[in-house]
Amino acid sequence: MSSFLPRLIEFATHHYLLVGALVVLLVLLALHELNKAGRALSTRELTALVNAEQGVVLDIRPSKEFSGGHISGSLNIPADKLNSRMSELDKHKAKTIIVVDAMGQHSGTWCGVLKKAGYNVAKLGGGIGSWRGDNLPLVK
Repeated sequence: MSSFLPRLIEFATHHYLLVGALVVLLVLLALHELNKAGRALSTRELTALVNAEQGVVLDIRPSKEFSGGHISGSLNIPADKLNSRMSELDKHKAKTIIVVDAMGQHSGTWCGVLKKAGYNVAKLGGGIGSWRGDNLPLVK
């Protein structure tokens, strides 16, 4: 491992164009993924958006998990039914649809789907786990 770093530096100095192209491609890929998935909101940002009546929470967890505790006022359309039930969101098109899942790992994918369908979307960073972590209330 100790000889790796000097060799890496030597490679980078001799092939700076390749390294530069790699860095540019990685930045473009990251920007593309972030743009596709919608922005991540904190629990505070979600609360402010909903309180200002500019956002609606879409909980994509299965109905059983949703009934175990969810953010007050949120809609539940499980991820496996979202494509067929997306029209239920049409009345909220003027607002930001805030996608919430259990831990934040699937909401970005569904934000991309909703964004392609013409919705203004965001996701709760960390999902319901971050909501619970901030000791915010859930309703049953």
